[in-house]
Amino acid sequence: MITISLCMIVKNEERTLARCLDSVAGIADEIVIVDTGSSDRTMDIAAQYTDQVYTYEWKEDFAAARNESFAKATQEYILWLDADDVLLPAERAKLAVLKQQLPSEGETAAVILNYTLAEGPEGSPLVTDRRLRLVKRDAGYRWHGRLHEQLSFPPSGVITADIAVTHRREAGHHSARNVRILRKWIAEEGVAQGRLLFYYAGECYDRQRYAAAARGYAKLLEQPSGYREDRLIACARLAECYERLGEPGRKLGALLQSFQYDLPHADFCCAIAACFHERQEPVSAIYWYMQAVDVSSHDPGLRPVPVACRTWLPHARLSLCYAHLGNWEQALMHNTKAREYLPNDPGLLANRQKLEVVVRKEMKEREERGEVSPRK
Repeated sequence: MITISLCMIVKNEERTLARCLDSVAGIADEIVIVDTGSSDRTMDIAAQYTDQVYTYEWKEDFAAARNESFAKATQEYILWLDADDVLLPAERAKLAVLKQQLPSEGETAAVILNYTLAEGPEGSPLVTDRRLRLVKRDAGYRWHGRLHEQLSFPPSGVITADIAVTHRREAGHHSARNVRILRKWIAEEGVAQGRLLFYYAGECYDRQRYAAAARGYAKLLEQPSGYREDRLIACARLAECYERLGEPGRKLGALLQSFQYDLPHADFCCAIAACFHERQEPVSAIYWYMQAVDVSSHDPGLRPVPVACRTWLPHARLSLCYAHLGNWEQALMHNTKAREYLPNDPGLLANRQKLEVVVRKEMKEREERGEVSPRK
């Protein structure tokens, strides 16, 4: 069994902090909270859960603040969360089991956990990512990056656990703050390249400055080296920018460019299929949706991925494509497969009823023509 320090940095989180801390009750042996300048009740709420509440002069540098929180930890492992993150009860139970199973003197240096970024109406994950979430304190992990900070990745001793942290962001946007940090960072570096360029393009995208974002992502992809996940995200975002800018041909090119950096992934295959679907080219669309089905189990890496692309979406779209071609049995089969993931979806249920009528009618006609034996 291991011991865990929960380390957090917070600012004006009075609406979410208690929810987060309540959700990890019984997991953390120590709670370290570093406040970067709250003007609300955040520190009072934090003090109800721990006596390790520290103030920290904000330096426009998230990595520095997180490293400060890590420096205060004293337990064997460090778990980090944001105030708008929660552990759902089932996930907390799984993390408690992992805590019991990991040996204190074991070789596990870090644990990657799932990260649910968006939820459906019934709480099912819509978009998921994975993060290096639990790390061994004496392994010397450090945060890097003033914005969108990341932990340095260890060369070995990393395991993946099927445990999810859920992100439940409150209303509010930090784009102005982020742009301010990025501009200062770029001014000091003298040029935006690598991950700094990736972040800048991302902020442009979030602010709906799609032409500027497209230029940034395209420039990033021209650079000779970079993180695989950054390049995949850049391809996906570049394609979305081109769609917003009304350039469908360049959108398809950006999606296909992703194959330069990794094996095909379901989200890219679905997006490519959608391009052909929109062109009224169902045969090509079917090919790419089938590719999405075939590669749905491929590891997407540490990046956000829509769950739909790896589950029901390709089957639902295949059903439509086959219906367009008049292949009603295949259309019904893929509708059935899609409903394995969304059994109560009104659209899928309505399509099933229509398809069943057509399939029965077609079967009866084939029986009358003597092409198949009548069903008993």
